[in-house]
Amino acid sequence: MRNTARWAATLGLAATAVYGPLTGPAHAAPTSLYAPSALVLTVAHGDSSALADPARAVTLTCAPRPSGTHPAAAQACAELRSAEGDFDALGSPDGVACTKQYDPVVVTVDGVWQGKRVSYERTFANECVKSSYGTSLFAF
Repeated sequence: MRNTARWAATLGLAATAVYGPLTGPAHAAPTSLYAPSALVLTVAHGDSSALADPARAVTLTCAPRPSGTHPAAAQACAELRSAEGDFDALGSPDGVACTKQYDPVVVTVDGVWQGKRVSYERTFANECVKSSYGTSLFAF
């Protein structure tokens, strides 16, 4: 009888060790309540990013809170949220008079916005035109 009790205890512990972890939930819980929003923004001089080396680059994380190397992360994230992530909808020329000099500046945005992959590129005629759009997202 003593052997039977020992075997029963051994089998019980073995079953608990093997099947115990399998009784938990089938899916892992999410690590955050927010969809990831992390971007890398660059500015370069030239007609396209393929032909120009970036002059400056910053990072911008908007969820769960604004952070990164962008100088105005909170304001840039607020603008992106209000535009629902549509980079073309950000700002418009606010009446600033710029020269007609063509010295192209290209801005790129790559990363993830609210869990979706984004890649954006826009060429402005010059630095003044880029700055005239009144958005803090491209002000770095």
